[in-house]
Amino acid sequence: MISEASYSFEAPPEAAGQRLDRFLAGQEPFLSRSQVQRLMDKGLVLVNARQARPSLRLRAGDLIRMTVPPPEEVALVPEAIPLDIVYEDEDLLVVNKPAGLVVHPAVGHHRGTLVNALLDHCSDLSGIGGYLRPGIVHRLDKDTSGLLLVSKSDPAHQGLSAQLKARQIKRKYLALVCGEVRSGQGLIDAPLGRDPKDRKRIAVVAGGRTARTHYRIKERFAGYTLLDVELETGRTHQIRVHLAYAGYPVAGDPVYGPRRNPLCLPGQALHAYRIVFTHPRTDELMAFEAPLPPAFREALDLLRRS
Repeated sequence: MISEASYSFEAPPEAAGQRLDRFLAGQEPFLSRSQVQRLMDKGLVLVNARQARPSLRLRAGDLIRMTVPPPEEVALVPEAIPLDIVYEDEDLLVVNKPAGLVVHPAVGHHRGTLVNALLDHCSDLSGIGGYLRPGIVHRLDKDTSGLLLVSKSDPAHQGLSAQLKARQIKRKYLALVCGEVRSGQGLIDAPLGRDPKDRKRIAVVAGGRTARTHYRIKERFAGYTLLDVELETGRTHQIRVHLAYAGYPVAGDPVYGPRRNPLCLPGQALHAYRIVFTHPRTDELMAFEAPLPPAFREALDLLRRS
C-alpha cells in the first residue's frame, strides 16, 4: 500500500510575493495547482506551522510543510483487450503496444489500459510498480506505439529497473518529424521539467532534469525527415519535447507539433521499434524489434510517392 508523503520547503528570496499555491505547484511536478488547493482545503499545507490559504503571499524564508495522502485504491479489472506479445517467459513480457492504448490506469481512467489487458492475460505481475502500475517497468505515451517491457515478478522488476537506471537498456525509436533536418546526426542535451505556463506540458527549463536524446537521419523527404532516435535518459515526453525544441516537431503530435496535419496522422508518428536488455535471471542479452504500425507506414509510403 502506498503511504502518505510529506514535503518541506523553504521559500527562496525569488519566491517572495508569489502565491503559495502557484509556488507549490512549481515544486512538485506530479501536483497541479488545483490539487495543491484541495490539499490546503483539507489543512494539509502549513506555513510556519500554521494552516495557510492558497492566496497567501510568500516571504523569503517561510517554512512550508505539505502532506500528500495516499491515492484512493480502485479495483483493477482484467479486460480481454488483444495484446501483441513479442516475447514471454516466466519472468517478463515484451509487448508491442498499439498507438491509442494508455499504459496504466490513472485518476478518472481505470479501464481500457494495457494494465487491464495484462491482468486478463496473466495474474502474476510484479507489484513494485505500485497499485495502479503492476509489472510496468517503463512507459510509452498513449499515442506512441512500440515495444514495452513488463515484469512478472519482483526480482525481475528490480533487475530491469536497475538496468534502466544505469542506462543499460537500449531503446530506439523511429520518428517522422516536420522539416528537413540538416545535420546527419546529433545530440539534444537539454533539461526537462513541467512547463511553468502549462502544467500539463513538459518543456526545456533551466534547472530541469537532465535529458539527452541522440538522433540520426534515416530517410529524407520534401518537408519531412525520418529519424532514428535513441534515448540516453527517459523523461516524460522527452523525444517529442526535444525534437520540437530543436525545431523539428514530431508529425501528428497534437501537443507539441503544428496544428496542420496534412498526412492525416491519428497521433504522433513515433514508434519504439527496438529494445535491447539483459535478462534479469539468465543474464542473456536480448534484442527485439517491432514493425511500424499501419498509419505510420502509410504516411511514409505517401511521402515516398510524392
